[in-house]
Amino acid sequence: MSRETRSTCPYCGVGCGVLLRADGAGGLSVRGDPDHPANRGRLCSKGAALAETVGHAGRLTAPLVDGRPTDWDAALDLVADRFRDTIARHGPDSVGFYVSGQLLTEDYYVANKLMKGFIGSANIDTNSRLCMASTVAGHRRAFGTDTVPGTYEDLEEADLVVLVGSNLAWCHPVLHQRLLAARQARGTRIVVIDPRRTASCDQADLHLALSPGADVAVFNRLLAAIADAGAVDADFAQNVEGLDHAIAAARAEGMDTGIPEETLREFCRMWIATPRVVTIFSQGVNQSSSGADKVNAILNCHLATGRIGRPGMGPFSVTGQPNAMGGREVGGLANMLACHLDLEDPAHRQAVQDFWDAPRMADRPGLKAVEMFRAAAEGQIKALWIIHTNPAATMPDAENVRRAIAGCDFVVVSDVTGATDTARLAHVLLPAAAWAEKDGTVTNSDRTISRQRAVLAAPGQSRPDWWMLAQVARRMGFAGFDHDGPAQIFREYARLSGVAAGFGRDFDISGLARADYDTLQPRRWPVAPGRSGGRFFADGRFFHPGGKARMLPVTARAPAAPASGDLPFRLNTGRIRDQWHTMTRSGLSPRLSSHLPEPFVDIHPADAAAQGIAHADLVRLHSPTGRAILRARITDAVRPGQLFAPIHWTGETAPSARIDTLIPAVTDPISGQPESKAAVVGMRRFDAAWYGFAVSDRAFRPDHAYWAIARTAAGYRAEIAGSAPVDDWEAEARRIFGPAGDAVSFCDPARGTARLALFRDGRLASALFVARRPVAVMRDHLAGLPGGDGTDVLTGLPPIGRPDPGPMLCSCFGVGVNSIVTAIEDGGLTSVEAVGESLQAGTNCGSCRPEIAQLLARQATRCAAE
Repeated sequence: MSRETRSTCPYCGVGCGVLLRADGAGGLSVRGDPDHPANRGRLCSKGAALAETVGHAGRLTAPLVDGRPTDWDAALDLVADRFRDTIARHGPDSVGFYVSGQLLTEDYYVANKLMKGFIGSANIDTNSRLCMASTVAGHRRAFGTDTVPGTYEDLEEADLVVLVGSNLAWCHPVLHQRLLAARQARGTRIVVIDPRRTASCDQADLHLALSPGADVAVFNRLLAAIADAGAVDADFAQNVEGLDHAIAAARAEGMDTGIPEETLREFCRMWIATPRVVTIFSQGVNQSSSGADKVNAILNCHLATGRIGRPGMGPFSVTGQPNAMGGREVGGLANMLACHLDLEDPAHRQAVQDFWDAPRMADRPGLKAVEMFRAAAEGQIKALWIIHTNPAATMPDAENVRRAIAGCDFVVVSDVTGATDTARLAHVLLPAAAWAEKDGTVTNSDRTISRQRAVLAAPGQSRPDWWMLAQVARRMGFAGFDHDGPAQIFREYARLSGVAAGFGRDFDISGLARADYDTLQPRRWPVAPGRSGGRFFADGRFFHPGGKARMLPVTARAPAAPASGDLPFRLNTGRIRDQWHTMTRSGLSPRLSSHLPEPFVDIHPADAAAQGIAHADLVRLHSPTGRAILRARITDAVRPGQLFAPIHWTGETAPSARIDTLIPAVTDPISGQPESKAAVVGMRRFDAAWYGFAVSDRAFRPDHAYWAIARTAAGYRAEIAGSAPVDDWEAEARRIFGPAGDAVSFCDPARGTARLALFRDGRLASALFVARRPVAVMRDHLAGLPGGDGTDVLTGLPPIGRPDPGPMLCSCFGVGVNSIVTAIEDGGLTSVEAVGESLQAGTNCGSCRPEIAQLLARQATRCAAE
């Protein structure tokens, strides 16, 4: 048996350590690394299911040019020639790179070196622009550089933790479990500031359901209350500029927060009375047309009170991607240089140019993400290289972005698969090595650098991203790209950080320039002579000229478009517990796909009633930029007039549910980050001619008005709805699923129902269930039948005596809703802990605990009524 290899989880910015063991057959086992400081052995449901996402099925294994396989020399020569010719004809700013927080730091470094120092343009941006750019802008305005002040340990040392625009329980479950452990051990209080009631509210002391866009107003109220209570730290304030102006702006704040006045006062009293307070913020703050101001409003409160850089105190941005921080460190954004140097500072530019021995340096910021694709649409960007990201699905105004990519003269996509909305538009597809197949480093949200290590062989001709970039650079005639591996790149990068330190920058890992790369252990930066790890700013020393922090006067601004007329609803978007980005990895896991297998929109009961929408109806949302069809979930977790929909579905999994087609390309004027949380939309019920549920042992791709497909342990399942009547359901089933053998069917045209099963070699190949309303069958039971004998499949029910576990609730241990309800009823269970002892549900990452608590509450209500 092979030994375990220490590596890092490829999902969120928590940066959990994992122990991987290859099985010798292309698979591996995964468990949490008990020695990694980020997770101490814990994994969330996604990390725990990583072994289900590796393999060669669906992988891109050879370079493709115009859809035809070729060799690396031909593909790389073409890429180099086209980029070189485009630059010669139209200048360096006619090309662009759009990269990703999925890149390792070494890949990111080479991409930025090539674009900014050798091509001579700053037209390289990253999908981190969509998640963390406002934090970067806020940090730089307040601190003088993009510095995260605190560490994960602060969550355990704080007496109060405020979650702002962060559903920590679902999006960063391991951190949430650390927080809940601190709550149990020392009574840490939790406040959630979020328009929705999320899973993070389950054990919170206070939930402030603010109006969309009112974050600045809330923290201005807090800052004014700090000043009024005499809670400004006069000694620390000597290290801060702009205090009086910021307080004056806070006192003049006029926006209604939407929070009851007494609740807001209680929050202010709690925050002011608790010195050890950490404010965690994430996408609900960042993804806004005023995101940078929201960040600075939070920072203002910590700077005014000196609650920063000390144990249990400080503002804390939690990142969404595994290497969003590493990308920021290497200058991955279009307005930054490597190692936190400033692109617009001539001395900084010259130092980097000298270090790289670069022929030219970009001397002004490049195009940010939204601007880049707009420039492509307008013909200014003529050659694009897109690496490990899917902008045709994830950018705001996604349909126009798709058209921009399709219309660009030359598009290169590097990815692990050709089956994405973006990859299908490429002229050249380059096969990239995937997680568990490549070596490098990543940096998590608290500045900890960890190694990612290869344990599996990359299939076919797949190669690391740094190698592709360096090969193209060399073929374009550039020196300085003769790296022999990621270790050499890392050491070069570490030496450059020492140059940055000479300018007084915060980021310095020069102490790792001679470290043994193969055995590198997790280290929190800085790592340099005289300084290692720890927190920033408790000493009052910042990175602006003069060494002081800056508090900014900020005023709340409502989201750009008012809700009125035909667009009365505010649409909030975000993630769900068990899926990741556009599901190219997490969607491969049957476990993860079973929790919420279909795109949906959360609607308040009053809004649903007014629109004549019932639970499980399909609804059509429309905005000035697009349309989407989603399944309705009626819930009071959202407020009247507000909707919530997840971001994960694409043209590959649910073409009508591409939510970013609804989001306009409105951005923060400072950070360039799009407003993804407050689009205005209209809503009406989608009246289909028929509704269907299907299962199959093989992948299939319906072409109806609505469909959403998900992986199962036995194959695939799909929800389908059609807008036109069907006369011959057996013919339609064969058209959907492809050729199969015998068919067994039961159709009732008068009632509009049909049930069909297709068999191949005596085994169930596929089944389709149709009705005039959403189909009532035991979906999770049916999803496990393909490949079996198919006995009684058309009943849509499990055989008598065989329990149906129901929809998956605990993905870590595969426990369904019905199993939990039965255990509660039969065992008289009254607590989440008791359910965990009985079934294990909720005892790993804990992100399903709020849902278990809801089941317990429903059972208690039912018993009380009887």
